Amino acid sequence: MTITITWKRVVAAAVAMVAAALLVSWSGVVGVAASSGHWPITTWFLHWTMQNSVRTHAALGTPETVRDDTGLVSAAGHFAQACAACHGAPGVRPLPVMQGATPHAPDLSRMAGKYGDRELFWILDHGIKYTGMPAWPARGRPDEVRRMVAFVRRLPGMSPAAYRALVAVDPRGSDAFARCAGCHGDDGRGRGQADVPVLGGQHAAYLRAALASYAAGERHSGVMRQAAAPLDAGTMVSLAKRFAAMPGLAPGGVAAGDRSPAATIVRDGLPRLQLPACQSCHDPAGAKPYPVLRGQKAAYIAQRLRGWRAPEGVVDARLSHATMPVIARRIPKEMVDPVARLLAGE
Repeated sequence: MTITITWKRVVAAAVAMVAAALLVSWSGVVGVAASSGHWPITTWFLHWTMQNSVRTHAALGTPETVRDDTGLVSAAGHFAQACAACHGAPGVRPLPVMQGATPHAPDLSRMAGKYGDRELFWILDHGIKYTGMPAWPARGRPDEVRRMVAFVRRLPGMSPAAYRALVAVDPRGSDAFARCAGCHGDDGRGRGQADVPVLGGQHAAYLRAALASYAAGERHSGVMRQAAAPLDAGTMVSLAKRFAAMPGLAPGGVAAGDRSPAATIVRDGLPRLQLPACQSCHDPAGAKPYPVLRGQKAAYIAQRLRGWRAPEGVVDARLSHATMPVIARRIPKEMVDPVARLLAGE
């Protein structure tokens, strides 16, 4: 008997298959228990699909530079607080409850070598659906993702002692100051890391407001958002006062006789570009409620200015000081580093 294939029969067959799938789903017979795991062929197919997707999207959707080896301390601090519970770390086992997931988080000391830097960047930035691997908690911070790529790339050869030296504190401890000091140092000077700002001597009110803004997601930093989210208001006040009481930053201005182009911008601004003087807010007396910059790291100031200038988005645009992106974009590009060095007092 010959069966003639017609469009009506094709449509009817498709409708029947969809109905059958819905019936099976409605019945509840499909097991979704993490304890049952996947069939081997399911595991293979899902990983194969994921790896192909990562390879394609990483090739088409990552920036030119995807790795930065200069900020391992902040990357390690974030890894310890946000990632080690699932993935483990050198000398640190993952939490058993996290290993009960399907799929459970892989050991990155073994898995990292299977991906290129561009693929690691894409995974860290965007996460992976249906695996529990989240996207980076702050969009528009490729600088943080680049540092994490460098850290993950080093995991296969990193010793427990090297990891402890980077983290400098047990992130699972209850001492909030110790966790902050893991990156910022117990003297508030940032452990010599260019991407970690000096906090010692900063206005306490500014530090408290910054912590609250990070916790609320108003300031865009995956690292700081993770660090600030567990803090209550009282702890934020206590931490802010403790760091503010440390030596480090101090009010200061530009020498009156300095006629360099950077000094002109800092002291007088550039009226022709509608660029106000930096000292009009960050005044030498430190009387205004804006951050103290004298003694801050020039590299950090320059990084912030470039972040505000970025064409792909505005960092921290929802804050009350959202005028900074406008101001930063009026600073001539070639003057960003000289201005940062002068503001820092270098």
